[in-house]
Amino acid sequence: MIGKAIAGWIGSRIDRRDGKGGPLGAIAGVAAYSLGRRFLPVALLAGGAIAGARFLRGRRKG
Repeated sequence: MIGKAIAGWIGSRIDRRDGKGGPLGAIAGVAAYSLGRRFLPVALLAGGAIAGARFLRGRRKG
């Protein structure tokens, strides 16, 4: 909950830089936070699996 509030505040502050306001930026910040929390661990796991496969493939050749 606190993370979403902080993400919304940061998104709002970023959106205010253009001088128009911040609700859209707040929504974008919360969306980015939510997606990051769900997909970042999956991306790290997939990256580790790819790196491991490349490492093992390289050991077999050399």
